[in-house]
Parts: sequence; structure tokens; C-alpha cells
Amino acid sequence: MRRLLHAIWKIITLPFRFILWIVRSIGTTLNRGAQSVSSYFKDEEIDDAPIGDTLAATIENPGALLPHINALRKHLLRAVLAIVITTAISFLFVRDILSYLAAPLAGGIHELIAIDVTENIGTVMRVTLLSGFTIALPYVIFEVWLFIAPALKLSSRIKGLLAIPVALILFVGGMAFAFYVMLPTALPFLFNFMGLSTQPRPSSYYNFLTLIMFWIGVTFEFPLVIYLLANLGLIKAKTLASQWRIAIVVIAILAAAITPTVDPVNMGLVMAPMIVLYFISIGLAYFAQRNRSTKQKEALNKV
Repeated sequence: MRRLLHAIWKIITLPFRFILWIVRSIGTTLNRGAQSVSSYFKDEEIDDAPIGDTLAATIENPGALLPHINALRKHLLRAVLAIVITTAISFLFVRDILSYLAAPLAGGIHELIAIDVTENIGTVMRVTLLSGFTIALPYVIFEVWLFIAPALKLSSRIKGLLAIPVALILFVGGMAFAFYVMLPTALPFLFNFMGLSTQPRPSSYYNFLTLIMFWIGVTFEFPLVIYLLANLGLIKAKTLASQWRIAIVVIAILAAAITPTVDPVNMGLVMAPMIVLYFISIGLAYFAQRNRSTKQKEALNKV
């Protein structure tokens, strides 16, 4: 009789016990997550050994890299999973995205004519991937920060975390610059060059559009990258300023690689913002270098 009552009690309380288990699991997960996040903001002693000594120790003991490789694998898997999810979401709205990107054309998306069987599918997948990557970019950068944060001091961790929204703003700003400034100038020139009219195809138009928007968005990240490198002491403003001629040559090569056409107008449109960003990066590197020197002097005075 007691066993029967016990079994009945288990059946009656099963839904409540299941809810309690879910609540406890969520609480445990949140607690572990909070502890994991708080560990990134603890001012721990960092082994600031020279790079040469670190490389020599790694060569002598390659097995020491396995934990880092395993951690990198986990971060990359989560980043890829985020891109897959955001790409799937973008696919649900790809028709609206395609129509919006075709706005610079006089007739909109109806002006595009496909002549290949798989052209429309390839175009949709390309635009969907770019949209998914753009949406997932903040999380991808956050995973990169989670990977490198244990090797940084507390101040560098905070600066790296604050750089995530800045990186997103710069990337989206670069894409907006390409879409609203470069394309309205480039498309009329390309479509009516030498008086020859052009009938755009979906593959060529969206390939050209996504290529320009993506790489201009990437190049707009250059000032932030330079500032972070200068803040870590890996690059100096004086070096950037003295090598500006070489930098312009490199920028010209990059612009030629990014621009699908070889005409100087579109190449110049790509080069102009990159050159401006380079000189902005010199100023940011100078401020980062000065802040680093000030902190080093303060640390020496305390000692």
C-alpha cells in the first residue's frame, strides 16, 4: 500500500518536479555563465614574457598549445553556429533585402534579367550569406575577444570589449558609405560608359554590390585595428607616418583587387576613403601610444 501511494505521489508531482528541474538547470547555467564572465574582469597576474621566449617555450613543449587549440575550436564552432542561424534568418527576408539593394537601379529589382539557370539561386545565396555575416558580426567579434581575453590585462580586456560595438559601427558605416556614396556615382558611369547601354544581370550586379560593400566595411575597421595594436605597443605612429608613400601604393593594390573593374574612377572611389582612414589611424595610434607611455611612467613611479 505504501509503495502504491508513493507511486501515485510521484505521478501527481511529476509536472512540478519537472518544472523545478528546469528552474534549477537554468539557475545553474546562469550561475556558471556569471562566474565565467566575472572571471574575465578579474585583475590577474599576466605572464608578460617576451614573444621570443614564448615561441621558444612553445617549440620545446608543443603540447602546451593543445588547450589553446581546443579553446579556439570551441569559439570558432560557436561563431560559425551564430552565422548559420543569422543566415537562416536572413533567408526568410531575402526578397526584401534584394529589393532594397536594387534601389540604386532606375527600375529596381525588375531591371535585372537572369540568363543562366542557376543564376538566381547563386545570387540569393550570396546576398543571404553577406546579410547573415553582418548580423552575426558582433557575436563573432565577441567570441574572438573571449579567446584572447585571458592573455590580456584587465584594462586591455575592458578596452577590447568596448571595441566590439565600435567595430560594428565602423563595418556598417563602411557598407553604408559604399551603398549611399560610392554606388550612386559608380553605377551611372559603368552602365553608360562610352555611350554603351548595359542590361544588368542579377549575378553580376549583386556580386559587384556585395564585394564592394563587404570590403569597404572591412577597410573601415582599419583605424580600430591600428589603435588596438598601438595600445598594445606593437606599432608606432611615427612608423606609420614615415611609411605613408608605401601605404598609398599598398592601398592602390588593394583597391585594384577590391574593384571588379579596372577604370580609375571606381578605383579612386575605393582608394579615397582608405587613404583618409590611414591618416586617421596615424592620429589614433599617436593617442594610444601617448596613453601607453603615460601609464608606463605612472607604473614606474609607483615602483
